[in-house]
Amino acid sequence: MGGHSPCASCKLLRRRCARDCIFAPYFPSEDPHKFAIVHKVFGASNISKMLQELPAHQRADAVSSLVYEASARVRDPVYGCVGAISYLQNQVSQLQMQLAVAQAEVLCIQMQQDSSAMQLPRMVDVPSDDDKPSSPPFLLPNNLAHFLNLSPAS
Repeated sequence: MGGHSPCASCKLLRRRCARDCIFAPYFPSEDPHKFAIVHKVFGASNISKMLQELPAHQRADAVSSLVYEASARVRDPVYGCVGAISYLQNQVSQLQMQLAVAQAEVLCIQMQQDSSAMQLPRMVDVPSDDDKPSSPPFLLPNNLAHFLNLSPAS
């Protein structure tokens, strides 16, 4: 490239780096490991074809994705980044469950505090306007833990 050192791909492939080298903008000579890992997983020819098929403004993102996927494939040859995504999704699910339990516990505690401050009975029958049987009793805050099948905090 006229006075410049060849890009990491041309260096690794031991070829002359042309002025219009498709790899040069994305695989600088200062970061040879970046191209080496992508080349190991996908091959230089496939990378070149992928980059040529993309518009220039999308190539940097594509290279970033290829580097991430190649790194994941080296760590986990079977699942690659899908294994990492699956692991993270499981973590999110577990944390959402823990959050829901914690929120329910906070709600129960708040409702217990509210009901003890008001000194209300556990269940209240609602009087009916006529001779019909009374409607079912309302749930009050201190009955929520039982309703949710949660044991009270000890």
